[in-house]
Amino acid sequence: MRLSALSMLLLSCLLPYASAENWPQWRGVSSDGISNDTGLPTTWSEGENIAWKAELAGIGTSSPIIWENRVFVTSQSGRIPIATGMQPQLARDDQSLARQEKPIGGRSAAKSQEEDEVFLIVEAFRHSDGVRLWEYRSQAKGEFPQLHEKHNLATPTPLTDGTFVYAWFGTGQLFALDMEGKPVWTRHIGKEYAPFTTNWGHGSSLTLYKDTLILLCDHVGKSYLLALDKRTGKERWNVDRGKGKISHCTPLVIQAPGGEELIINSSERIDAYDPASGNLLWYADGKRQTPVPSPVFHNGTIYMVRGYRNSDFLAIKPGGRGDVTSSHILWRTSGGASYVPSILYQEGLIYVTNEVGIVTCADAKDGKTVWRRRLGGIFFASPVAADGKVYMVSETGVTFVLRSGRKPEILAENNLDVRIIASPAISNGHLFLRSDGALFCIGP
Repeated sequence: MRLSALSMLLLSCLLPYASAENWPQWRGVSSDGISNDTGLPTTWSEGENIAWKAELAGIGTSSPIIWENRVFVTSQSGRIPIATGMQPQLARDDQSLARQEKPIGGRSAAKSQEEDEVFLIVEAFRHSDGVRLWEYRSQAKGEFPQLHEKHNLATPTPLTDGTFVYAWFGTGQLFALDMEGKPVWTRHIGKEYAPFTTNWGHGSSLTLYKDTLILLCDHVGKSYLLALDKRTGKERWNVDRGKGKISHCTPLVIQAPGGEELIINSSERIDAYDPASGNLLWYADGKRQTPVPSPVFHNGTIYMVRGYRNSDFLAIKPGGRGDVTSSHILWRTSGGASYVPSILYQEGLIYVTNEVGIVTCADAKDGKTVWRRRLGGIFFASPVAADGKVYMVSETGVTFVLRSGRKPEILAENNLDVRIIASPAISNGHLFLRSDGALFCIGP
């Protein structure tokens, strides 16, 4: 009887993590920023509603991912040179905001050309209390890209399938670790295929399709789409995308009427591939400078921000063949959308932000504006939503909590006074925020 009671007690302790929704990749289960969790916090500060804070072994801008009672984060230690010349500011049209923009880690431009011994780091923390469970590090090797001062090699968000953790870095180095942090296999895409040289550094994260990892490598010297066996790292297929394409988006796999499609937002156009073979299915739209936002998919429709300054946003019907620009674009709204953050779809509404913090809520049926509100912030992080709330995190560490719906209502502005570029994660009633060098678990 004592043993049975102890078993029941242990089970009750584990149940919250067994039933909680995981956040296994960038923007969650469906890569759309939506969680089914309830009871999420509305207000917090340094002294209120922070379950724990963990200092990281390095700095970075990748987002945290969560699997059951483990939170995984990637970082970089040591400095590499940033690109010389002008470092464009996102909010340069609003100098009061532009003055708030800072380089990663707060480093000064004078020191940014120094080069140290650089390590790539993966860390695992316990969800319940923030205790570091393990740390894996490997020396960064190969040709270093010329980075923008706002990020470093730890920009791509890791991914987990519950068996392995996959961590990809801006040199092209890719590590598959078990859940205890032991390496299973490694690849150096930057050495084996082509150097990771692109404007401002690599930004795309991994995409998982069944038992295949898909890597988008749109770079100056060579642009290609690569598929690897997730268990062994061996190549499944490789598609040449030409030269000079630019994309910092994370590809999205959707279920179209005629089968699965892999959607990519790039500087040349929007492309859709067969994720099983890499065959090009359809393409749409025209050129766009430096695309960053990734698409989302809901109820048979692709919603996408093309990116760059004062971007447009649009809805596309999947399932076409060839050039579908004139046949499958359902609607387009010119201007008002984001440079970097991806679109958020929730309950028939879509939310987008522009580069000076103006949020537009539009009807998903036709793209018409429902409301517009200036928040007054610089937004790199993509919004997330749960429990009837939309969370938008600015670079200066202010999280704006909006009530989702057809009327603009700001529930709270929560300031941690840290630099945040990474998109938030949600799991087990908590919001996870990653600053340059720390991880916050927000909630009771």
